[in-house]
Amino acid sequence: MKTRITELFGIKHPIIQGGMHYVGFAEMAAAVSNAGGLGIITGLTQKTAADLANEIARCKDMTDKPFGVNLTFLPVVDQPDYPGMVKAIIEGGVKVVETAGNNPQSVLPFLKDAGIKVIHKCTAVRHALKAQAIGCDAVSVDGFECGGHPGEDDIPNFILLPRAADELDIPFVASGGMADGRSLVAALALGADGINMGTRFIATKEAPVHENVKQALLAASELDTRLIMRPFRNTERVLTNAAVEQLLEKERTLGKDITFEDIAPEVAGVYPRILAEGEMDAGAWSCGMVAGLIHDIPTCQELIDRIMAQANDIIHGRLLKLAD
Repeated sequence: MKTRITELFGIKHPIIQGGMHYVGFAEMAAAVSNAGGLGIITGLTQKTAADLANEIARCKDMTDKPFGVNLTFLPVVDQPDYPGMVKAIIEGGVKVVETAGNNPQSVLPFLKDAGIKVIHKCTAVRHALKAQAIGCDAVSVDGFECGGHPGEDDIPNFILLPRAADELDIPFVASGGMADGRSLVAALALGADGINMGTRFIATKEAPVHENVKQALLAASELDTRLIMRPFRNTERVLTNAAVEQLLEKERTLGKDITFEDIAPEVAGVYPRILAEGEMDAGAWSCGMVAGLIHDIPTCQELIDRIMAQANDIIHGRLLKLAD
């Protein structure tokens, strides 16, 4: 299947594994890229630029296919070493960068001069248009269903994707609720050039997370995510657990007086405990509503092959027959 996204990134299938904190290690990215998609290393999971350089080198030892690095620009006082990370990406020969968070304009000249393609994650059409205007090569359009930060507009993909198609000239992929061949065909029908999957890739054999995490996804339904940090206008969709419900109770009882310090025990530094050590009630971790569509733990190759086979069956079987 050739789309503007497969052509842009030099990949076989229009499937991207989005950057995920404490999931996007070299093992994950290489497995997705070897299966014909685009794997992504999560830059900020690495503590230093040198660590990121080592992770890029590890990934290159595992795959000769294109892979990318996610750089999320955070509104924090103690900024990560973004210049060092950009240098590591360029010197490591990475060809794709997925940016997220704040406007990536300050790093674009360095990436573009190195011949790197940039795809920016957006939760609104206006943000996607800004990304296009500053020179991003593509965008990932994240609907309200997505795990992590869905923005503050609460627009689901059935509306957001065709709106993006109406406005954008550059290629874009659909993110949020993507799980199978049906997702891919629906995204293409709504104007996207491919899909970005996060949560679905956590439930794969190669995902470098604790088995408890994968089993939690198998056990979850589409009703088991919650929206936290809405009072801070930093909404995050997470899988419910004891810590999340405790956090939500704090939001309800403290109201407008709530501070980040009040919820820090549930959100600050909890990812290693959950994803690496399997402490499932340690805190909040990003998860999409797509958990309701996850019923097994295949290899990345099996998952991507199945998605493409199902998509082709839908297009050439069901849809073409309906057109007769």
